Amino acid sequence: MHKVTVYTAGNCCYCHMAKDLLRRKGAAFEEIDLTGRSDLRADLRARAGGRHTVPQIWIGSVHVGGCDDLFDLERSGKLDALLAQTTSAS
Repeated sequence: MHKVTVYTAGNCCYCHMAKDLLRRKGAAFEEIDLTGRSDLRADLRARAGGRHTVPQIWIGSVHVGGCDDLFDLERSGKLDALLAQTTSAS
């Protein structure tokens, strides 16, 4: 099964908004808190093609991007399908 991964930091309101949307969708996710972790920030930059802002979200192997990108997927009706792929894949 693919997983949802969300890189976050401290009191980031965009991180909270993204996690709240995922929870409302019933999506379980792994949260990686970057607060005070320069080693994990370096990992994020490498994995996200240089992006370093949070949140950064992956659904399975798909890099969704940040909070705005996640909400754009929701508005376009594509988020549910992407999340459904994570639960139907094995």
